[in-house]
Amino acid sequence: MYKFKAYQYSIALSLCLAAVGCKAPVAETATVSTPVPESFGTVKTLDTVNTASMKWRTFFKDQNLIDLIDAALKNNQELNITLQEIEIAKNDIRVKKGLLLPSAGIRAGAGVEKVGRYTSQGAGDATTEIKPGIETPDPLGDFTIAAYANWEVDIWKKLRNSKKAAVNRYLATVEGKNFVITNLIAEVADSYYELLALDSQLDIVKQTIELQTNALEIVKIQKQAARATELGVQKFQAEVLTSKSLEFDILQKIKENENKINFLLGRYPQEVKRTNSNFLTLLPAEVNSGIPSQLLMNRPDVKQAELELVAAKLDVKVARAEFYPSLDISAAFGVQAFKPSYLFTFPESILYSLAGDLAAPLINRNAIKAEFSSANARQLQALYNYDRTILNAYLEVSNQLSKIDNLQKSYDLKSQQVDALNKSIEVSNDLFKSARVDYFEVLMTQRDALESKLELIDTKKEQLNAAVYVYKDLGGGWK
Repeated sequence: MYKFKAYQYSIALSLCLAAVGCKAPVAETATVSTPVPESFGTVKTLDTVNTASMKWRTFFKDQNLIDLIDAALKNNQELNITLQEIEIAKNDIRVKKGLLLPSAGIRAGAGVEKVGRYTSQGAGDATTEIKPGIETPDPLGDFTIAAYANWEVDIWKKLRNSKKAAVNRYLATVEGKNFVITNLIAEVADSYYELLALDSQLDIVKQTIELQTNALEIVKIQKQAARATELGVQKFQAEVLTSKSLEFDILQKIKENENKINFLLGRYPQEVKRTNSNFLTLLPAEVNSGIPSQLLMNRPDVKQAELELVAAKLDVKVARAEFYPSLDISAAFGVQAFKPSYLFTFPESILYSLAGDLAAPLINRNAIKAEFSSANARQLQALYNYDRTILNAYLEVSNQLSKIDNLQKSYDLKSQQVDALNKSIEVSNDLFKSARVDYFEVLMTQRDALESKLELIDTKKEQLNAAVYVYKDLGGGWK
């Protein structure tokens, strides 16, 4: 009768624990707040042809650049660090998966215990007859060999959701690796075109120095013929020195840019092999932007943010499950005796146990509420990060598409400017030789021509890099 009442009380207590545990707060719902526009510009297009679907080996035509990117993808330290983060996330999945299964082990132990004779345990041990001829030793030994197991029953899917969160974080690290690849390819291409531009600028400066040196010799001859003054000679001399100083500045930039590429390739300083063709004849790759919704599929950082949002939502479910009762089952089976010689005396030495514990939080609910609030805040944080990543991706593509259009117009005008200044140099030199213009006009013409040529090369470099970056911003390069 007493056992029946105790059983009833245990059921009632379990129901109370369940009722207390089920009073869990409700999480805020995380939903994407900003829809993606239908086009990148003011003109709506349904053209889904997207350059991001091209492999980078097809997008880039320069074999030297392709070789550099190949080396970077093998040796870049940042990429290798990211690959180890993937391994860490993969191992975390194994940890979470292991929590779903029972933990089992084998335990062997030995000990001795001496209790007071005039205690309940001592009196009981002294009066207990084990078997005729077997005396109870004093002190009493304890030798055990047993197998044990513990298992938390995943009633509320806490462990399963924790595993799913780990899987999504693993997939997020994979997308993070893809994002590192796209940035690495773009950075190598950017630095390569920068190097080609510097080489071209160096050639322009050398040509200008030669032109200025010829003009200096002319003005020296004119001074001897009393057709020019020492002031003109010094002005031309200063201009030649300025151009030579600019030559060394460009050489230093070439060295620094080569070392930047070497760093991206994970190697020590060495000369970077590159194309020697006319830089201004290079054409930027043709780019098709597709539609903005394709960014959700092509951009690794967008997919990474999406997976992190999913993982954060699962974390909220895990934190909410902490309010509910947990069921733990434990079991053991083995042999136990007070002497090693009795360990395998069956069935007297056999021990076994099976127990189930149902527990719900009562006292520490404030700590669980705090953790739940933190998980909910991290979920909202992941949502805002997802929205921001999509917005940033859209704006990056929009900016680069606009830049490509404006750079082409600017390049056409600068080309006309360079042609006009080249002609003006010829005219000014002819007029200067016949003393129809003074040295100042010749100097200014040469200076303007040098600046416009350098600007034209910069514009060409920006054109090439704009095509590279719109390819990256569309999500190309990692496939």
